[in-house]
Amino acid sequence: MKKLELLRELNKSSVFNLKKVKEIMNTNNDYAKLVIHRLKKDKLIFEIERNKYTIQKDLFIIASNIIWPSYISCWPALRYYNLTEQLPDNFFIITTKAKKKREIEFDNIKIIFIKTAPKYFFGYKKERYGNFDIFIADREKAIIDSILFKKISISEIYDSIKNNKEEINFDLLINYLIKVKNKTLIKRFGFLLDKLGIDTQKLKKLIDSKYVSLEYFVKTKGEKNKKWKVVENVNP
Repeated sequence: MKKLELLRELNKSSVFNLKKVKEIMNTNNDYAKLVIHRLKKDKLIFEIERNKYTIQKDLFIIASNIIWPSYISCWPALRYYNLTEQLPDNFFIITTKAKKKREIEFDNIKIIFIKTAPKYFFGYKKERYGNFDIFIADREKAIIDSILFKKISISEIYDSIKNNKEEINFDLLINYLIKVKNKTLIKRFGFLLDKLGIDTQKLKKLIDSKYVSLEYFVKTKGEKNKKWKVVENVNP
């Protein structure tokens, strides 16, 4: 098979491995490895990690197809929906699978894999992106994941919600919070949503009397909010 024909076939996949090259070429392991080595050397394909390669350069195409099941969330998802203007320094991938290498670097950007319990693995969808399928959190779950996994500050999430209120389904956001059943998360979101004038009656009955810090990146010091049992250690 000619090189151009092989590349044309490989270009149909977001991520491929040795087995895929063998199948396309109808050849053995050793020759497929040699072909991969040559294509890598000529910079016609790129190695993501051991036995995972791509022709693509766009991380939105690649990232959620490295491990299955998984989906894109936090910063890159917020950027995808234009809920932030900040370009992501890291690509966060939520998965239920254990991965020996939790961080890999591709094209000078870190792809970080966050292993989570199955109960938190919801609120994502398959989306057509160019010629490929990607798996990405919806707006509301991306916002929740950002705080659940402590990847974005409370203040930044507050600004994101405040500046994009019309784009967010608050009923869905609240239903997701109820489904997650994390009291600390509910207290923080209850406080933020209250501040934005969103009806939070469904959330109020789910909290306990223990106080938690509003912002997890700074010291727990500030005024106590009795309604949501949070210590206002920042002013979002």
